[in-house]
Formats: sequence, structure tokens, C-alpha cells
Amino acid sequence: MTPAIVFLEKQKAAFTQHQYECTALDDFGAHAAEQLRVPLEQVFKTLLTEGEQGVVVALVPASGKVNLKRLAKAAGVKKLDMMPPAKAERLTGYKVGGISPFAQKKRLPTVLDASARQHPFVLVSGGKRGLSVGIAADDLQTLLGAVMADIAE
Repeated sequence: MTPAIVFLEKQKAAFTQHQYECTALDDFGAHAAEQLRVPLEQVFKTLLTEGEQGVVVALVPASGKVNLKRLAKAAGVKKLDMMPPAKAERLTGYKVGGISPFAQKKRLPTVLDASARQHPFVLVSGGKRGLSVGIAADDLQTLLGAVMADIAE
């Protein structure tokens, strides 16, 4: 049981758990989509960014990447850069490939790509490699207090 699952259960959130064998060393989203047999654009990766004004979490489809300029605008900050993986692990308490947007060490501003609404549910990390959580975009947005914006390319 990961902190993300504990959080979702405590919130009485509607979600599903999806476990799979994770043998990937990178591109964890594509690996999850393949293993779980869901479209790549329905699997969302949790990316951490940072700038002079702080840290912002971006949730974007594994089929693309985050547009840092659009992310900064949506978050109301000047400029953002990708955070080094080791720093992201220290900040969230999760390992790369298993960084969940839920129950991170500190609640961080989050922006969810608007394409999430095109799906009945999206998959995000459940807090460890090989565990994804299926959740409706609106529930994801509400639970995280996330801004929804067009941030993927």
C-alpha cells in the first residue's frame, strides 16, 4: 500500500488499481500503456518542474511532452525548467517511474493537461513502478486542486 493509495482511500475517491510487471528503465508511461493495454494518450506522467518562483507538477499524456512555456503561464509563473530526477525523488518521496501526483511529501501546485477530459478515466502512477491508478479527470483535478490547461505538445 503506497501513500498515494492510502490518500485516495482516505478521500473516498473513486479509482481503480492496475498492477503490471515493470521492467522498463525509462519511458515508464509507454511501458505502462503497453502492459495495461490502454492507449498511450490515456496514461499520464507526473513531471516536476522548477523555477525562481517554486516548483510546479505537470500531468501530461505519456504520448507527448510538457510545453514549459504554456505550463509556466498556466501556473502563473515566469519560467520553469525540468527538475533533475534525483531532486524530484527527494521532494516527492517517490522513485522516478513511480512518482504519483497524490500524497507527495509536500502539496505542490499542479497543472493537468486538458486532454485528460477526452477519456472516461486516465492512468497516473500509484506511487511505485508497476502500479497505476485509474481516475476520472475531474476527480483528479479536484483531489489535487489542479489547474487544467493545454500544456502538452
